[in-house]
Amino acid sequence: AVQLRDSGGGSVQAGGSLKLTCHASGYVFIECDIGWYRQRPDSDDIERELVSRLSRRGPPTYADSVKGRFTIFEDHPSNTVYLQMDRLKIEDTAVYFCGADCPDDPVWKKKYWGQGTQVNVSS
Repeated sequence: AVQLRDSGGGSVQAGGSLKLTCHASGYVFIECDIGWYRQRPDSDDIERELVSRLSRRGPPTYADSVKGRFTIFEDHPSNTVYLQMDRLKIEDTAVYFCGADCPDDPVWKKKYWGQGTQVNVSS
């Protein structure tokens, strides 16, 4: 079963805004720390860069490159985590993935990923 489903990417001009959506299954939404990651087209690093994450044990965290421009928030009734991206820059162009880090459990995995959504920012 699909545990995370992300969407909301698109093409915008620099300075514009997009809102990404991550719909999670009930277990993942309640038990796991859900965040947004990205993989830029010019990146040699196969690891995805953490952009922002909600933690069940503390305040949300943001990469320095997006602080003040991106906001992560959740809606409990719909099991959804959003990433509001404002004042987008060309260097924000990437595939964005919703990711969940989950506690040890005999049934559930430690990590889940959405399928990714493309964000293109042009000048």
